[in-house]
Amino acid sequence: MVELKTDTSIDAMREAGRVVGDALTAVREQAAVGVSLLDLDEVAREVLRKAGATSPFLGYRPSFAPTPFPAVICASVNDAIVHGIPTTYRLRDGDLVSIDCGAELGGWAGDSAISFTVGRARPEDVRLVETAERALAAGIGAAVVGNRIGDIAHAIGTVCREAGYGIPEGFGGHGIGRRMHEDPPVPNEGRPGRGMRLRHGMALAIEPMVIGGGGDGYHESSDGWTLRTNDGSRAAHAEHSVAITESGPRVLTAR
Repeated sequence: MVELKTDTSIDAMREAGRVVGDALTAVREQAAVGVSLLDLDEVAREVLRKAGATSPFLGYRPSFAPTPFPAVICASVNDAIVHGIPTTYRLRDGDLVSIDCGAELGGWAGDSAISFTVGRARPEDVRLVETAERALAAGIGAAVVGNRIGDIAHAIGTVCREAGYGIPEGFGGHGIGRRMHEDPPVPNEGRPGRGMRLRHGMALAIEPMVIGGGGDGYHESSDGWTLRTNDGSRAAHAEHSVAITESGPRVLTAR
């Protein structure tokens, strides 16, 4: 069931989204060669703590997971697409990093992700990240009253495919509100004019994931969480929580 949010509720979701944006900004500022992924998780924890927010990631255990998630961010490096668990791994020059973070505040959730390079960036990584961000912008641009979920999916998929990148099948965005994951699912590829019609008050987490090698294949790491590209190519992930309103899409996790 899809819950339509009131304008007051959307304002409250923006406050949760603001915390997420602050956490991602802080993590990116601290990410440098030699900094561990666990260090970055501590940075995000401190931002949430100071804001009086809690993490929807910490302790989360969907049906596929062997253990509850142990951190407040997902930290996916190089060939990791999403759901990377922060470890003692220390960032190296040229690493491509994706950070996903959520926050719950006042009974509402926010969810967002960024990708960036550390140290000297490879041109192909810069292009990959830029494509993920363009795909996100295209998806947000299609998130207007009267459109359908398929219009968002088509907008995202078109940007990724035209750039020659792969899209991990079965993974995409989702509704968001009182919980981090709500209906409806928001695929990263699809046919325009199909799926649920968008209405004022819907809130969606739109999140393209792109695989640099061009293939769509991925596999699960031994930790039971991290998804990695089958061909070892690098991946990027971008995400915003967005409210559908009569005046256009409202980005709730803007940084």
